[in-house]
Amino acid sequence: MTKRIQKGQFHLNAMHKPGDVVLGGLFEVHYTSVFPQWTFTSEPRQPSCQGFDTLGFRYAQTMAFAIDEINRNSNLLPNVTLGYSLYDNCGALVIGFSGALSLASGREKQFQLQENCLGPPPVLGIVGDSFSTASIATSNVLGLYKMPIVSYFATCSCLSDRQKFPSFFRTIPSDAFQVRAIIQILKRFGWTWAGLLISDDDYGLHAARSFQSDLAQSGGGCLAYLEVLPWGNDPAELKRIVDIMKKSTARVVIVFAHESNMIGLMEEVIKQNVTGLQWIASEAWTAAAGLQTPRLMPYLGGTLGIAIRRGEIAGLKDFLLRIRPDLHHNNSYGNNLVNKFWEDTFRCRFAPPPTGWVESGGALCTGDEDLENVETEFLDVSNLRPEYNVYKAVYALAYALDDMLQCVPGRGPFSRRSCATLQRLEPWQLVYYLQKVNFTTPFGDQVSFDENGDALPIYDVMNWLWLPDGQTKVRNVGEVKKSVFKGEEITLDEDKIFWNFQSKEPPRSVCSESCPPGTRMARKKGQPECCFDCIPCSEGKISNKTDSRECISCPVDFWSNSQRDHCVPKKIEFLSYHEPLGICLTTTSLLGTFICAVVLGIFTRHRSTPMVRANNSELSFLLLVSLKLCFLCSLLFIGRPRLWTCQLRHAAFGISFVLCVSCILVKTMVVLAVFKASKPGGGASLKWFGAVQQRGTVLALTSIQAAICTTWLVSSSPAPHKNTQYHNDKIVYECVVGSTVGFAVLLGYIGLLAILSFLLAFLARNLPDNFNEAKFITFSMLIFCAVWVAFVPAYVNSPGKYADAVEVFAILASSFGLLVALFGPKCYIILLRPERNTKKAIMGRGITK
Repeated sequence: MTKRIQKGQFHLNAMHKPGDVVLGGLFEVHYTSVFPQWTFTSEPRQPSCQGFDTLGFRYAQTMAFAIDEINRNSNLLPNVTLGYSLYDNCGALVIGFSGALSLASGREKQFQLQENCLGPPPVLGIVGDSFSTASIATSNVLGLYKMPIVSYFATCSCLSDRQKFPSFFRTIPSDAFQVRAIIQILKRFGWTWAGLLISDDDYGLHAARSFQSDLAQSGGGCLAYLEVLPWGNDPAELKRIVDIMKKSTARVVIVFAHESNMIGLMEEVIKQNVTGLQWIASEAWTAAAGLQTPRLMPYLGGTLGIAIRRGEIAGLKDFLLRIRPDLHHNNSYGNNLVNKFWEDTFRCRFAPPPTGWVESGGALCTGDEDLENVETEFLDVSNLRPEYNVYKAVYALAYALDDMLQCVPGRGPFSRRSCATLQRLEPWQLVYYLQKVNFTTPFGDQVSFDENGDALPIYDVMNWLWLPDGQTKVRNVGEVKKSVFKGEEITLDEDKIFWNFQSKEPPRSVCSESCPPGTRMARKKGQPECCFDCIPCSEGKISNKTDSRECISCPVDFWSNSQRDHCVPKKIEFLSYHEPLGICLTTTSLLGTFICAVVLGIFTRHRSTPMVRANNSELSFLLLVSLKLCFLCSLLFIGRPRLWTCQLRHAAFGISFVLCVSCILVKTMVVLAVFKASKPGGGASLKWFGAVQQRGTVLALTSIQAAICTTWLVSSSPAPHKNTQYHNDKIVYECVVGSTVGFAVLLGYIGLLAILSFLLAFLARNLPDNFNEAKFITFSMLIFCAVWVAFVPAYVNSPGKYADAVEVFAILASSFGLLVALFGPKCYIILLRPERNTKKAIMGRGITK
C-alpha cells in the first residue's frame, strides 16, 4: 500500500545530473538576496538573487567535474553512475537551508511513501554549505537523520562537536587550527600585543572565543582590543572601531571576518588615514581580490594571511571550457546555473529577454559564445584553494560509497554482519564508512577524518605584495600543518615576506618591552598581563632569562651579583693574616713574644744579681714563659678557622693566662708571707711558701683550668661555623664556642684568680719597699682586670672577625700590661741603673723612706 504526499516547492537556482546515486551540493553562486515585502495576505513571492559570484560557480563546476571524473574511473565505483543536484544559496541562510531541505526530501511536488517507509533518499550526501552559520543550521536538522554533510568552507570549531553534529565532516581545517596557526605567526615575530576584529556571526564569534582561550593557554600575548564588525552600512560603529585601532599601541590587527566586512572597514581606515598596521587575515579574506586594489594596498600591503591549501586539479580547465548553456531551460529555476553564468560573463540575455533589454541595446545570448575569447577569472586554475577542498569532499564521499558497496555479505559492520546494498542505501551507513575513509589525492595530499570529522589540517601562509609598478600579488611564503609525528609546525621563508614599512622589517607590537635578566615582570594594575613593569630583583635573588615572572633565590653559599642576573659565591670573611688588621695583630703578637724572649734573656744573663734573685727568680722565669705563651696563643685566633684551631685557641688561651695569673698570685702570697715572717713570731709562716709549695700551687691552679678545658672540649667542643646572619652577601667563618657555660667558666676562673691576686696585692701595697713588689702587682692586675672587663661587652657586640680581633686585642693588651708593669722597672734597673742592682741598695730603700 502506498500513499501519495503533496508538498510545496522552493524556487532555487540549481544544476542537476541524474545518476544511480545522487550527491547534493550547496554553493554561493550569488552574493546576496533581495527578499520581498511580507504582506501575510497572499502567497509570498520568491526572493531574488543578486550579484553573480563567478568563483562560487567555479566551486559548483568543480564538483560536477569531480563526479564526471569519478564516473570515467573504472577503478572507483564501477558499474555505478554518480549524479548531482547543486543549489545556489544566494548568500542567505534561509535560501541555503531551503536548498538543504530540498536535497533531503527531493524536488518532486509529490512523492509516494511506502507503507514500510523504505526507499533510497533523493541524495546520499551533501557537499557544503560554504558558511559556518548555514552549515550549523543544516547540520542541526539533517544530522537528526544522519545525512552526511562534507563542507569545503565552514571552519567554525563548534562544528567539531560530535554530540551536536554527528554526521558533519569537512575538508577545510577548523578555526581551532587556524587560530593556533595565527598564534604561531604571532610568536614567530614576537608580536605579543594585537587587536582582534571579528564578524558578527558564528564564524567570527567562535573564532574569537577560541583565540582568547588558546592565546591565554599558550602565553603568546594579549589582546589590546576585541571588536565586532557590523553587517551592512554602519558608519558610526566603524568610525568608533577605527578610532580604537588608531589610538591603540598595538601595531598588529587580526581579522576573522569576510570580504564584505573588510570593504566597509577599509573605507573608514582610508578616511582616517590609519597606516603603519600589520594586518593578519583569516582564510575568509586572504585571497579576496576585491581588497587587492591600488587604493587599498597602501594600507593592506604586507598583509599576512592564512589560506586554504592550494591544490592542482588536472583537466579542470578543459572541463570548464566545455561548459555550454541549456537553451531549452533558460528560464527554469531547476537547471539554470550555467545560463546565469553565461549571461553574467558575456553581458547578454537568453530569449525571451527582460522587458526593454533589446531596446536599450542589450545583446541576446546564442550559446555559441567562446569562453576563451573573454577575460574572466573563471578559467584561472592556477590558485585552486576552495575548489581543491570541494574536489576532496566529492572524492571522500565516493571512496566511502565504494568501500560500502564492496562489503562482503556476512562480514559487514552492521547488525548481523549485514552490508548496505545499492537498492537500499541509507545515509547513516555512508557516515560509518566516511569516518574511516583514507585516500591520497593526485596532488599528493592524504585525506582522512579524525573522530570529530575534521580533516588533517594544513594551511598556506600568504603575503600581499605591492609591486613598484602598482600591481598586487599574493605570494605563498610558508605553511602551517599538523602531522601525526611532529604535531603542529610552522614553516616560513622570511626572506620572501614583503613588509609595508619604511624599515622593510617586521614591526614591533608589544604593550611593554621585554624585561631583561636581573628583573621580573610586575603586571600593571587593571591591564592585561602583557602590560607590565620591570622590577629589579631584590638582593640575593636573580633572574637569568628575559621576561622572568619571578626572581629565584640564590643557593645558601651564593649571592646575587650587582646586575642580579646570576649568582656568585659569597665573599668569605675571617680575620686573615693578609689583611691590615690581621697583619697588625700578628706583628704585635710576635713583638710581645720577642720582648718576652729578650726579658727572659736579660733575667737569665743577670740571674745571679740581687734584683733577679730578690724577686723570686723561678716564678719570674715561669711568668715570662707563660706571658710568651699568652702572646703566641693569640695567633690561633688569626687565619681561617679550622676544627683544631677552634679547639686549641680557647684552651691555650685559658691555660696560658691561668698559668700567668697563678704565678702572680703565688708571688703576691710569698710577699705577704715574707713580710709576716719578718715580724716577731712569724717565722713559721715561711715554711708553707717554700719552692716546692710555690710550684705545687701554680701546678694545681693550672690543672684546674686544664680540667675545665678538657671537660668543655669533650662535652661540647668549639667548631668552625659559616655564619650568614651578619651579612647577606658574605660568609663569616668563625668558631662557635659550643658550650657558652664552658666558655664562661673558663673566663670566670681566670677572673677569679685575677681578682684574688689584685686584692692580695692591694692589701700589701704599703709594705716596706725592700720587700714590696705588691705595688707593681696591684697595678698590673688593675690593667688586666680593666682590659677583660671591657672585653666582655666589646666581644658580645662585635660581629664576625671583629669578635676575634677584640679577643686578640684583649689578650695582647693584658699581656703587655703584665709584662710592662711587672718587668719594666726591673729591666730599667738591671740595664740602665746597675748601681742600684745591689743587695745593699735594694735593702736600703725602705730605710731611706
